[in-house]
Amino acid sequence: MFTKAEEKKSVAEMVNSSNVIAKETTIKGDIITSGNIRIEGTVEGTLNSKTKIVIGESALLEGNIETKEAEIAGRIIGTVKCNEILFLKKTAVIDGDIYTKKLIIENGAVFNGLCKMNEMEAGDPVSGGLKNGVVKEEKVGTRKGKEVVAG
Repeated sequence: MFTKAEEKKSVAEMVNSSNVIAKETTIKGDIITSGNIRIEGTVEGTLNSKTKIVIGESALLEGNIETKEAEIAGRIIGTVKCNEILFLKKTAVIDGDIYTKKLIIENGAVFNGLCKMNEMEAGDPVSGGLKNGVVKEEKVGTRKGKEVVAG
């Protein structure tokens, strides 16, 4: 049927393929892909890619992202976990926690949540807390705040 070389080429093409969710498209459910994916529409669910995820300026994602690399220009309500590089464009809005190894933020990008940067092991659960610091709670009037003390 296929030789080993043809089979490897077919797998490489599949991994390097790109998927696009168009601007006026809404998907409810989880998306798992081995290739790149670009979202311009709305997704309600988890988005998982082994390569790269691009969230366009018109996109809305209500759910979590887990990927190797991501470029965000739209809105995300959920946790973003990148094993390599996360790039936030100036129009990006993230309401949720960020876990990444490297973070690039353009002036104007907004995120509301915890940001944790370190090397993540494969299979590490996404969890709060700090690797090299301590979280200390303090009372401010009737409101409670958290102060990060690096050590």
